[in-house]
Amino acid sequence: MQELIRDTACAVVEKLRNGEVTPLDLLDVLEARIAEVDDKLNALPILCFDRARKNAQALMRRPASERGLLAGMPVPIKDLTDVVGVRNTYGSRIFANNVPARSDILVERLEENGAVIYARSNTPEFGAGANTVNEIFGPTLNPWNPLRSAAGSSGGAAVALATGMAWLAHGSDMGGSLRNPASFCSVVGLRPSIGRVAHTPKFKIDRNLGMPGPMARNVEDVALMLDAMSGEHPGDPLSLPKLTKSFLSAARSGINPKRVAYSPDFGITPVDPQVAAITRIAAARFAEVGAIVEEAHPDFRETHECFHVLRAFDFAVSKAALLRSNRDLLKADVIWNIEEGLKLTVEQIERAEAQRVAMAARAVDFFKKYDLLLSPATIVEPFAVQDRFVTECDGKRFKHYVDWVAIASAITLACCPALSLPCGFTSSGLPVGLQMVAAPRAEGQLLAGAKMLEDILGVRENTPIDPRAPT
Repeated sequence: MQELIRDTACAVVEKLRNGEVTPLDLLDVLEARIAEVDDKLNALPILCFDRARKNAQALMRRPASERGLLAGMPVPIKDLTDVVGVRNTYGSRIFANNVPARSDILVERLEENGAVIYARSNTPEFGAGANTVNEIFGPTLNPWNPLRSAAGSSGGAAVALATGMAWLAHGSDMGGSLRNPASFCSVVGLRPSIGRVAHTPKFKIDRNLGMPGPMARNVEDVALMLDAMSGEHPGDPLSLPKLTKSFLSAARSGINPKRVAYSPDFGITPVDPQVAAITRIAAARFAEVGAIVEEAHPDFRETHECFHVLRAFDFAVSKAALLRSNRDLLKADVIWNIEEGLKLTVEQIERAEAQRVAMAARAVDFFKKYDLLLSPATIVEPFAVQDRFVTECDGKRFKHYVDWVAIASAITLACCPALSLPCGFTSSGLPVGLQMVAAPRAEGQLLAGAKMLEDILGVRENTPIDPRAPT
């Protein structure tokens, strides 16, 4: 049964549907795999197998045709999203013993579609900082080299996928929080369009810098997970209706992009030359299916100022009360971001919102000419796990701890769906991800292009892996 960990999620769901395996079999496989490898990596610090088996047994009492799209597939949920009855810490000592009384809409939707929740994946405190480490559970380590970071904030999810402790995983992304870990761990992560995945609003109804999204080991599996996550819900006023055509069928459509743009830096950030070279070579391979590949990008010049202001505003809205009541339990980066938000003037917020509107409009115009925009998903290879964040790249130092993720945050601000696809390895044997971007709400086109390039690159068999020895 342990050979199941090497199957794709789509293959496992098919086995669930035809009765070759049961959800209980899969939980047994995962429990054994976690016991085998997670003490080396710390990806899934909270387990809830008793709850999972109870829910799996209830699911198995239904006819096979009524077990939902995932048919009993186990899924871990990032430790930022509420699961009723399961400890949810947000990576913060303030909530070290918190047990939610209700699940997030997103979790309810997944369980309605046949997901079985068995674990919480590790995250930095409140998802802040692109390195998965917190004072409750400690750091999550990169399986390709445990001395390196798994990035963040969905680092636990990415590591679980890369090592066979999950077939599908839930992540979330504000400035690359699922794209960065996917890149660092050689898995696939997709930040969808605003409203594509319904979730419970907190603090602000139209809060939309951060979006939940699917993670998996290949494009088809990510598409399957997005199908299980998507659809409107009255509890989320921004949520979009479910499309008539599934994202999995879109991924399998075989539709080639006609014109593709590549940029190593969007004109706003340094990038490690090796990472730039690897991603440029991968992007150029679209020419093999007849696509025109050109170097171009939208005008993203306001990214640093705009993201700094809107992110700080988001932290002030969502966490100022925690600063007042529990300052001594918050990490320095979170305190800084909240205080930056509390210092903002209305004029600064007005300017940043106008900048975002302009960036989004330019992106829409850009995609009238290009089907896809490609770039590095991250600008460096996985960095040392003891480093809080990247302070310098290619000779340029960053002012703030979020500046190094501008290549991802620009796409967040432009309201576009984006995917990180494994595309190669550095000379150190560490993964590199290619960021693939489409026009707003064009996830189907994005997935079709990603599946096409995934086939060309031949990267589907890179994971799962056993944790490598530190080097």
